[in-house]
Amino acid sequence: MPTEKTVKSALEALNKALNQLDNEVDRQVEASRNSVEAAAELNRMIEDRSHIAQELDLAQDRANRLEEANREVSRRLVTAMETIRAVLDR
Repeated sequence: MPTEKTVKSALEALNKALNQLDNEVDRQVEASRNSVEAAAELNRMIEDRSHIAQELDLAQDRANRLEEANREVSRRLVTAMETIRAVLDR
């Protein structure tokens, strides 16, 4: 009988260890899958950031051109107003 108990308890311990190993393998596979998904998401975010940065640069360039055009129009309006005043003052 003691041999049967020893074999039985050894088999139970082995079964328990195998279950723990199986669970750990499952956790590792899931962690690896999550890592791959996280890396893919990071790559998408980097691409999005690059695209947004390019759009921001284009928008900033356009804003700078519009600001320059606005200054030029303002300068011309001031010149026109001064000319009109000069003509009216004669």
